Amino acid sequence: METNQFDLIIIGGGSAAFAAASTANDLQLNTLLINGGLPIGGTCVNVGCVPSKNLIRAAESIYKASHSPFKGISLNQPKWSYAEIIKEKKGLVKELQKKKYLDVIDQLQFVTTIEGHAEFTGNNKITVNGKEYEAIKIIIATGASTFIPPINGLNEVPYFTNETLFDLEELPESLIILGGGYIGLEIAQTYQRFGTRVHIVESLDKILNRESKDITDVLEEQFKEEGIIVDTGIKIERIFKEGKKIKVEGFRNSLKMIFESTHLLVATGRKPNTQNLGLEQAGVELVKSGHIRVNEFLETNIQGVYAIGDCINTPAFVYTAAYEGSLAVKNAFQGTQIKTDFIGLPYVIFTDPQIAGVGMDENESEAAGISYEVKVLPLSEAPRSQAALDTRGFIKLIRNKENDLLLGARVIAPEGGELISELGLAVKFKIPVKELANHFHPYLTLSEGIKLAAITFEKDISKLSCCAH
Repeated sequence: METNQFDLIIIGGGSAAFAAASTANDLQLNTLLINGGLPIGGTCVNVGCVPSKNLIRAAESIYKASHSPFKGISLNQPKWSYAEIIKEKKGLVKELQKKKYLDVIDQLQFVTTIEGHAEFTGNNKITVNGKEYEAIKIIIATGASTFIPPINGLNEVPYFTNETLFDLEELPESLIILGGGYIGLEIAQTYQRFGTRVHIVESLDKILNRESKDITDVLEEQFKEEGIIVDTGIKIERIFKEGKKIKVEGFRNSLKMIFESTHLLVATGRKPNTQNLGLEQAGVELVKSGHIRVNEFLETNIQGVYAIGDCINTPAFVYTAAYEGSLAVKNAFQGTQIKTDFIGLPYVIFTDPQIAGVGMDENESEAAGISYEVKVLPLSEAPRSQAALDTRGFIKLIRNKENDLLLGARVIAPEGGELISELGLAVKFKIPVKELANHFHPYLTLSEGIKLAAITFEKDISKLSCCAH
C-alpha cells in the first residue's frame, strides 16, 4: 500500500544518496529516495567522473599513438572518429548507470524511489509532485552544479559546461575554457589531444591556485608542448558573438585582450544545489558559500535533518560523498556520534602528468607552525621513469622534523595518482617516514619512487646503487 510515512527520506539520487540508501536498507529502515535534476547516479556517472575519465583515456590513446620518447619507434597519426568515441562514452555511462545504480536500487527492498522536485514544508515534511511525505529523519544530498559567473554578455552567447560538452557529437574547432581549475585543465588537455585548439583563460595569477608553483610549472610546460594556450590574471569585461565566433574581452592589468573561438566552456567552479528546496521552511541554515551548515556528525542546525555530499562544505569527491552518506545514516539511527574524519584523504587531478596530493604541503605546514622538512625526488632519479624515458614530474614528501611523521605529499607524474593511497595511509596511521624508506617496494615500479623520496631525508640517493638502502 502506498504510504507517505517513512523512517528516512533522502533528497537526491547521486553517490551520497545511494550510499545512504544502501546503509538504510541494511538497517531495514523504510526509506524514500527522491531524485530530481540529473538522471539517477548524479554527477559522477552521468556528467562527471565516468564520462570525463573515459574521454581522457581516449584522447591519451590518440596522443600516445603519435608521440613516443623512444627514437627507435616510428609513429603515424592514428585514424579515429570523435562521434564514435562519444557514442561509446554514452554506452559506458548507460551501462554503469544501470549496473551501479538502477540495478542496485531494485535490490534494496526497504527503499522506494520516486522522481520529482522535493521541497520542505516543515522540519520533517516535504512535498513532491503535489504530495506530502513525512519522515523521522531527512537527509539532503542534492549535490552541486557549475557556477555561472555574472559576466556581461555570457548569457547571450551559447556556452557549454561539463554537463553538456561531453554529449557534443561534433568536435569543436576551437575552445575557450573559462577557468583554470581541475575540471577546466582535464578538459583542456583532452580536447587539445582530440584536435581542438584550446585556450584557457583564468582570472587568478596561476592555474590550480591551491597547488604550489613547482607543480603548476611542470603542467604548464606540458601544456605548452602540446599547444594549449594558458592566459592567467585576466579580468573578463564582456563576452559577445561576432559572426560564427565567440569573443572574450578582458584585461591583464591595463592591457586590453580579446580571445576568440568557435566554442566556449564555463569551468569556473561549482556551487551547491541548495536553492528552491524550501530550506527556510525547515529552518535549515546555510553558510556564506551557499552550502548547508552541518556539524562534524553531518547534522544540520535542525535536529533530525542531515546533509551530505557536494551540498555541504566538505571535500567534494565522490568517495567522500559515499562515506558521508553511510555515516549520516548510522549517526541518525544507530545512536552513534561518529565524527567525520578526512585525515589522510587523497585527491587526484587526471591531467597528464597526473597531480595527486594528501595532507599538508610546505605552505600549510609553515602556517600551522610545524617544524617541517621537505624532500623532492625528481623522476629523473626514479628507475621506472628512467626506463620508460618519461621523467616528467617529481615526488615531494613533507615530514615533521621532530617525530619523522609524514605531514603530507604532492606528486606530479605519469599515473601519479596510483601512488597517493600509500601516502594517505602513512598520514592517517602515523607511519614514520623511515618505515617508508625501509619498506619493500618492487624495483622498477613507480611506487619505488616513494621509497627513494623517503631515503633522501637521510641519504644522497645519487651515491647509492639501484637497489641499495
